[in-house]
Amino acid sequence: MKKALVTGGAGFIGFHLAKHLQEHDCEVTIIDDLSRGIADREFNSFLKKANVNFIKEDMTKKSFMSKLDDRYDEIYHLAALNGTKYFYTKPEKVLEVNILTLMNIIEWINNDNCGKFLFTSSSEAYSGTIAEFEGFKNYIPTNEDVPLTVNNVFNPRFSYGGSKLIGELLTINMLNSKEVDYTISRYHNIYGPRMGFEHVIPEFCERIYNKIDPFPIYGGYETRTFCYISDCVKATTLVMDSEKTNGEIVNIGADENELKIVDVAKALFNIANLDTELDIQEGLVGSVKRRCPNITKLKSLTNYKPDVSFEEGLACTYDWYMKAFEEMDKTS
Repeated sequence: MKKALVTGGAGFIGFHLAKHLQEHDCEVTIIDDLSRGIADREFNSFLKKANVNFIKEDMTKKSFMSKLDDRYDEIYHLAALNGTKYFYTKPEKVLEVNILTLMNIIEWINNDNCGKFLFTSSSEAYSGTIAEFEGFKNYIPTNEDVPLTVNNVFNPRFSYGGSKLIGELLTINMLNSKEVDYTISRYHNIYGPRMGFEHVIPEFCERIYNKIDPFPIYGGYETRTFCYISDCVKATTLVMDSEKTNGEIVNIGADENELKIVDVAKALFNIANLDTELDIQEGLVGSVKRRCPNITKLKSLTNYKPDVSFEEGLACTYDWYMKAFEEMDKTS
């Protein structure tokens, strides 16, 4: 049985990834300190599976290394402090967690204990480039070779994008020196059930649940493409499994249906059968006006094809959050 380590496995993408691996004949070890990951009923039930192991450790401290097995065929590094509000309110913590967890796991890795390593980066690594040159259409859809730019070191938002930029440099240079196979995946607006409460879609769901009217929307005319979690997991495992992706940076996201944020809200209103007045306000400083990845490389190297439409994924996400808010009200 293949063995995989998923760091940050109690988080949004990490948990869905770990479930997928467990269901496909893999022994999965999750490591998470549960500072943001959710130890809910679903997670605790998952830990009871025979081929699932859990290590509760803070990866910013090297003591976690003693808990690891001798070897993993695959290591997926997703441990990070994410969520836009943290970029602005706790930038020092974002940098500390995201950089130290990666440095520590890479320090442990060698050719004997790791078959292949996958570092999960982000479109935020190049958000400064898009913000600076948004008038140049050749940057959208965005290729993997786009220059990575932090265009204002005083804007705390770049704590996250900067940490991912540094993470790419660390992965490439340190693992090349160790001759360990690796791939870097850049995630673009992944969404779905259990994604936390600090992102645009769950925030919209919460405002709908609480019947907020007028309905505030920050950066309503900014555009994004959205990739449903099961498609993200599918792409991530395809990237890991393909030797063609070794030493490559690969975008993971959706390249169709670039939507204005206001249209995402309207789509949710349609699902909820809601008629609400909109209060469209300026986006946060540093937020890019457009984001759409070019995923030609992902498709050509792995034969990836998405399975879930935005409408289908949004409806599933809305239903999950409505039930979550109801449950919160019952227990409060």
